[in-house]
Amino acid sequence: MPWNLDPTHSALEFGVKHMVLTTVKGKFRSFAVDANVDEADLANSSATITIDAGSVDTGENDRDNHLRSADFFDAENHPQLIFVTKRLEPKGGEYRIVGDLTIRGVTKEVALEGEVTGPLKDPWGNMRAGISAETKISRKDFGLTWNAALEMGGVVVGDAVKLAIDIELVKAA
Repeated sequence: MPWNLDPTHSALEFGVKHMVLTTVKGKFRSFAVDANVDEADLANSSATITIDAGSVDTGENDRDNHLRSADFFDAENHPQLIFVTKRLEPKGGEYRIVGDLTIRGVTKEVALEGEVTGPLKDPWGNMRAGISAETKISRKDFGLTWNAALEMGGVVVGDAVKLAIDIELVKAA
């Protein structure tokens, strides 16, 4: 059964080290989810998340434009990042969500750890489900290799990127 994204209660966020000192966080403002939820057995559910690379937002316009450039996402030539689930593995009260992530035309299998909640009926009679999960990837694995060395050692942009998803879905009528 198809389920629709509730964008006002959903977020796709990331964090990466800046000059080994702090973590810069950002989000994608525009994304879509094509989901099928098996209410009887959530492990049989599937989803495709399509993210607009140009919608990256770190709160700093110059940095966002750099992230959209060929140094990073190359949004002009690769306008979408895509995650396609392959399987949901129950793990105690949580789930391991395994899928293929494509960035800049490079596809790698990644696993997110988190929870799938619901389905439950909201006060207006709609069925809803939630997914909250996190993972860490190497940006270099996806061809995002731009960097600059620091005089005291280290680099401007860390390799490890923490990804977090919080998605709320509403069952299609």
